Amino acid sequence: MSFTVRPARTADIPAIQALVEPLVQRRILLGKERVVFYEAVQEFRVATDDAGSLIGCGALHVLWEDLGEVRTLAVADDWLHRGVGHAILSDIEASAALLGLTRLFCLTFETEFFGRHGFEPIGEDIVSPDVYSQLVRSQDEGIAEFLDLSRVKPNTLGNTRMLKALQLA
Repeated sequence: MSFTVRPARTADIPAIQALVEPLVQRRILLGKERVVFYEAVQEFRVATDDAGSLIGCGALHVLWEDLGEVRTLAVADDWLHRGVGHAILSDIEASAALLGLTRLFCLTFETEFFGRHGFEPIGEDIVSPDVYSQLVRSQDEGIAEFLDLSRVKPNTLGNTRMLKALQLA
């Protein structure tokens, strides 16, 4: 069977949440309320099999002028190691480049997967103090994770903060 990657639609949200929930239960991904998925539907792309079933998802969230985050990248267990995650990430990277982003961040346990795709572990000082002072005002939990703020540490224990420089076309 083959698969297709496309932008998510509101009708995909229940299936996205169902796909993500087992990973939340295993503490691989952070849980989100359904309303949060709907609020971010335009950030998501999904992979569907030939029958139209949702088999993977991922989101691109813009953090700053040059910086985006890969969020909620998940693939159904029976589709792992078949190129679905790679295809979703490639689509996210292409969208990021079209937006003019030059760096992509992720917070992940899947360091080998992201490492194979050019992401590298990072430290704390990857934005200027001026940008930091703006980002720290955000209520977005992903930005707090990116900044490695103490209030999100219990949720991010064991995760690796990784960054990739994008090549603009």
